[in-house]
Amino acid sequence: MKPVIFHRDAEADLEIGVAWYEKQRVGLGADLREKVEDAVERILDNPAKHLRYKRKDIRKCRVKRFPYTIYFLELEDAIWIAAVAHDKRKPDYWATREPED
Repeated sequence: MKPVIFHRDAEADLEIGVAWYEKQRVGLGADLREKVEDAVERILDNPAKHLRYKRKDIRKCRVKRFPYTIYFLELEDAIWIAAVAHDKRKPDYWATREPED
């Protein structure tokens, strides 16, 4: 199985979401994190089954129960997560992100 690499801003996307949901109800932030982890597992199981998003190499995977989508790129030796994006905020704000060396 390929390793997963989160863009540093994708990690920040997730942490901001977790903090916001945790303020709404204790434990809800942890639920978001768990659902993101589940989505990452689905990506790892079969990256090619997920729909392509605009750029032919970027794919997307919806996070269950929460209004988030994971945008990712399957590289030769890893799965690179570009964003853990809220579905209703700033579409494509992450689109200029590139895998870091």
